[in-house]
Amino acid sequence: MADLKDEKARWQKQVYEKAKAKGGERHPSFDTSSGIEVKPVYTPEEAQGEYTEQLGFPGEYPFTRGVQPTMYRGRFWTMRQYAGFGTAEDANQRYHYLLKSGQTGLSVAFDLPTQMGRDADHARARGEVGKVGVSISSLKDMEVLLQGLPLGEVSTSMTINATAPILLCLYAAVGEKNGVALEQLSGTVQNDILKEYMARGTYIYPPEPSLRLITNMFAFCAKRIPKWNPISISGYHIREAGSTAAQEIGFTLADGIAYVDAALKAGLAVDEFAGRLSFFFNVHNNFLEEVAKFRAARRLWARIMKERFKAKDPRSMMLRFHAQTAGSTLTAQQVDNNVVRVALQAFAAVMGGAQSLHTNSRDEALALPSEEAARLALRTQQVIAYESGVADVIDPMGGSYAVEALTDELEAKAEDYLRRIDDMGGMVAAIAKGYPQGEIQEAAYQAQRDMEEKRTVVVGVNQFQVKEPPPSGLLRVDENVERVQAERMKKLRAERDNAAATRAVDTLRKAAGTADENLLPLILDAVKAYATLGEISDAMRDVFGEHKEHVVL
Repeated sequence: MADLKDEKARWQKQVYEKAKAKGGERHPSFDTSSGIEVKPVYTPEEAQGEYTEQLGFPGEYPFTRGVQPTMYRGRFWTMRQYAGFGTAEDANQRYHYLLKSGQTGLSVAFDLPTQMGRDADHARARGEVGKVGVSISSLKDMEVLLQGLPLGEVSTSMTINATAPILLCLYAAVGEKNGVALEQLSGTVQNDILKEYMARGTYIYPPEPSLRLITNMFAFCAKRIPKWNPISISGYHIREAGSTAAQEIGFTLADGIAYVDAALKAGLAVDEFAGRLSFFFNVHNNFLEEVAKFRAARRLWARIMKERFKAKDPRSMMLRFHAQTAGSTLTAQQVDNNVVRVALQAFAAVMGGAQSLHTNSRDEALALPSEEAARLALRTQQVIAYESGVADVIDPMGGSYAVEALTDELEAKAEDYLRRIDDMGGMVAAIAKGYPQGEIQEAAYQAQRDMEEKRTVVVGVNQFQVKEPPPSGLLRVDENVERVQAERMKKLRAERDNAAATRAVDTLRKAAGTADENLLPLILDAVKAYATLGEISDAMRDVFGEHKEHVVL
């Protein structure tokens, strides 16, 4: 290594610096989003640490190289296209279309009223019903949404947080009505409320009762729906809000630590639930940094679970993650460029070892994706899987001097964030102080300045612009959706056993006022009685109250 260091110093001084002085370079320095300086060349000395300690082998601690021994040689990642809009009928039609096109998992997007615990006929739902996802207000809606879908065979991811317990119970109730036992159901609910407080905003209750609901779901799923992931700890929205890659790792894992702490305080044993924790990450444009990010997150989480929480089961140490290409990088200008961006990002997710993947559609900067655009996004994954050959090698970027060095540096930066958050008393306390919010805002501001001042080039936006005709062929949600859903709610209330629904909701409200009862069985009883999402949410609002945002300036 000493000889290599001397040789590198010689090359740098006699070859590289001379060429640089003569011809210059494109930038004074080359840095990643996390402020890591990218060196002109990497050698083995940059990859620090002993091999088995830092890297190991796929399927073994510290899982740097992947959580499964065979990775994609055994089976491809789940191709899970995020979809949902309008009425339950509209979304159901899209799911059947995607499954016929080769999608291997479902991923449900819900509209804002559903996310915020408001029925489709609530005054605060006006103008938003079915717009950014499907409108679900009751078991009737969920029955239509899932009609004809093989619930015992396909896994389903639901991007839902504050109302996650209700949506899980609605899904479970439909499964049972269709003859699918709870033990056969597989999927994930996002159920990550801490990132909502810092980066997204679809929260209802304050942190303490929200954490209670989350840990209630951990316990319920462990006993009743063992194949279900009761949480998807999400860095995606943290990154969409403007964070760096290092912040995405640090803040996401800090959220994970908070959830594990809450579950332990609720009396759960770590190996009872930790094996079903899952994660959700963004895939941005800096290819090498993104591959390194996933590897660093895996290694750091494995060490946290083993050393901090004393987990014994290797599955408790595995960071399994879904990835989605970066919506914030899509541009309304020259939308075909988005196809290239998404392909590059998807490739990074695969090279980084994702367990499932959603690829955004080319037109999503303008509207919800059309069928044609959604199919092309799915085909992007299929081309990578079946034609590129990269799925035949486990961790093909492992051993790259540049990737190993970036992995080490990202891990160190993320650890620094974790230390700061620990010093504040944990993530809930840090959010109350506005710390992660402020860090994300500063990173977003700097990224915007870099784009505006052309230190960062966004093709078609701040360079290489062209005049374009107005877009055509975009998907528009029918404005009648709100009226249709309101009529459906009226019909439901007229036909259901209102006394039974009221009893179920009242029982839930009473139990919410106690400290130790698991609320999931009572929510399941309420949805089976056709109590609405809004009624169930309001019962808990009555007891828990609503969270008030901590504004950071």
